[in-house]
Amino acid sequence: MMEGTPRGMRLHIAIFGRRNVGKSSLINALTDQDIALVSPLAGTTTDPVQKAMELPPIGPVELIDTAGIDDEGLLGELRIKKTLEVLNRTDLAIIVVEPEQGIGRYEQEVKGHIQSRKIPMVYVVNKVDTGKYDPALLARWEDELGSPMVPISALTGWGIEELKQQIIKMAPRALEEPNIVSDLLQPGDLAVLVVPIDAAAPKGRLILPQVQTLRDLLDHNMLGLIVKETELPAALTYLQKQPAIVITDSQVFNQVAAVTPPEIAMTSFSILMARYKGDLTELVRGAARVSRLKPGDRVLIAEACTHHRQEDDIGKVKIPRFLRQMVGGNLEFEWSSGARYPDHLEDFDLVVHCGACMINRREMLNRIARAREAGVPIVNYGVFLALAHGVLERALLPFPEAYQAWSDI
Repeated sequence: MMEGTPRGMRLHIAIFGRRNVGKSSLINALTDQDIALVSPLAGTTTDPVQKAMELPPIGPVELIDTAGIDDEGLLGELRIKKTLEVLNRTDLAIIVVEPEQGIGRYEQEVKGHIQSRKIPMVYVVNKVDTGKYDPALLARWEDELGSPMVPISALTGWGIEELKQQIIKMAPRALEEPNIVSDLLQPGDLAVLVVPIDAAAPKGRLILPQVQTLRDLLDHNMLGLIVKETELPAALTYLQKQPAIVITDSQVFNQVAAVTPPEIAMTSFSILMARYKGDLTELVRGAARVSRLKPGDRVLIAEACTHHRQEDDIGKVKIPRFLRQMVGGNLEFEWSSGARYPDHLEDFDLVVHCGACMINRREMLNRIARAREAGVPIVNYGVFLALAHGVLERALLPFPEAYQAWSDI
């Protein structure tokens, strides 16, 4: 079950420190496995390495081992850049030092990057088994930092349980995120989930946003009825009581809206994920800017995962087709996928992002913030498709703040 938990739903814990302070050894000690390469040679870890584990009572977490923050040379600079990019998806940061080196320029610099992103931190003093550990020095460092430090030996395992407790103590602040849909309903309410089954649907299973939405309903003692778009009219007729909300795949939004009575709240999985994983109001503002596009403008279509593209792929074919129709001419498109998110966002006139089901909320919020800082509007697939189908206003009715933002534009 832990291995099956989607990466985007795990708490991401990244470990930072100079070369050879024992970051990889700490990963092995926390997981009780030899999963990270350990060597006395400085610079053994050259790229971020991730490992899933279970950390009760938090649950599934993702540990990220990084290259040394004091790496040198041209390659070293590139490795440090990759290390700092990890902060875009970090929920909780661990800074590791050793007794001889202590707190210096490198630690202060990475601390500044972490604090600027408002990421909770845990400080660790490793290698206390070497005989060079001084508790009095630890107390002085704690005074300087204004934060407790956990002494450990990753080699012997001493202090690892205390470190886990400190991680658990800090983690709740990193886990604050909205519900997917349950905060809109009451226990016992019914939600109808409309799930198309087409060539793009994974055989034998539902896609992740559909599964997450259903689980959120079940966790809060609510009812979920799953139907295809062709069976929705019959389902609404059979029900003795109207559902509290209808949630549909954005690709059949128009069809579902036509048969769902206006007094029933309705939205899409993608819009729910926009709120759950990011900033729905900011994405709605981005949708309002679509009308300002003109032929020749540049559009980035960003997907957080990599997948086999279908003949009529939503990101490669459908959204570009809609945008050309809305603009009345050709546009220049660029695509990015997976962890690759361009640095030159200011070169674009619009960013259209996927639902972000495969990345965590912190990374999606970071992507939205980077677009905002570059002065580029950003919208996600679900919000855009609702706009293209002319049903965005109705889809936003369950969300007063986002609806107000749309009304004010």
